[in-house]
Amino acid sequence: MRPRPTLKQRRRLHDPIQQHPVFDETGSRVAIAGHPMHAMMVAFPITLAFCTFAADALYWWTGDLFWPRAAVWAAGVGFVIGVMAGLVGTVELLTVPGIRIRSASWTHFILAMMLLSLLGANWMIRLGDATAMVLPWGIMISAVAAGMTAITGWHGGKLVFDYHIGAQVGHRDPP
Repeated sequence: MRPRPTLKQRRRLHDPIQQHPVFDETGSRVAIAGHPMHAMMVAFPITLAFCTFAADALYWWTGDLFWPRAAVWAAGVGFVIGVMAGLVGTVELLTVPGIRIRSASWTHFILAMMLLSLLGANWMIRLGDATAMVLPWGIMISAVAAGMTAITGWHGGKLVFDYHIGAQVGHRDPP
């Protein structure tokens, strides 16, 4: 006969997601020489989103026509590389069971798609006349995109550092 569980054992909460057999399967499936592609690629759109905002602020401060040109290039390249990083991240999300099962992964995905929309809109409004679009719309979109970049990056970092998502390539991570 099995002993009856103690009150402490009965009160312990169990997360059914953590009990799932694929919970610890978080290794990256899209990597080069053991380095996850998504983690390598996101540094560029993150940096370029902040550079776009900085270029807008410097134009507002100095009036130098160089800064709107720099901002349109930063916004465009940030958007294009962001789309590529997003495609790699989407493949990881959909093909790695331990990533797909976590709600935090989906939160990061949704925030990243919203951010890509902002980066794309910021680039598109500047293509016709980069200087005319800096004030007020360009700098406002850049400021919101910089804030969204910080929030999205924080969530992505949390997935990597707290949950070890994509930190190992192609094998089962230890619990």
